[in-house]
Amino acid sequence: MSADLRVIVQTADIDVGAELARLEALGGGAVASFTGVVRGGGGLTALELEHHPGLTEAMMRKIAGEAARRWPLLGVTAIHRHGRLLPGQRIVLAAAASPHRAAALEATSFLIDWLKTGAPFWKKEYFGDGSSRWVEARADDDAAAARWGAQG
Repeated sequence: MSADLRVIVQTADIDVGAELARLEALGGGAVASFTGVVRGGGGLTALELEHHPGLTEAMMRKIAGEAARRWPLLGVTAIHRHGRLLPGQRIVLAAAASPHRAAALEATSFLIDWLKTGAPFWKKEYFGDGSSRWVEARADDDAAAARWGAQG
């Protein structure tokens, strides 16, 4: 089965409804998705994401392709934003369409776990007191990605 891969890195907001409708139109029996939003709290006022344009898209495309290789998917969507985002704004959409729900759900979980750890984004948090800090990799994110084994 050859899946329709849609991989985008953008500054604009993500139109989740339009993206899911596109996957539904592929004719499968299931569409699963994960939408990540910038967390608030702790005085956080903004999150800035930087990336290397060519490298980031290539790695995201590799991750999407790996999902399509592992599961019988009709379509895969991986959209990640960059730039300055505020708490509550959408940051990422990972979605998959398949004839069966289990494959769509598992592929979506794989996508977000691998995007979180494998796509080269650098995140900097800004706080109301004027301070800022780079976000470090988290061991639990690495553990989530590791449960899927190595990429092919």
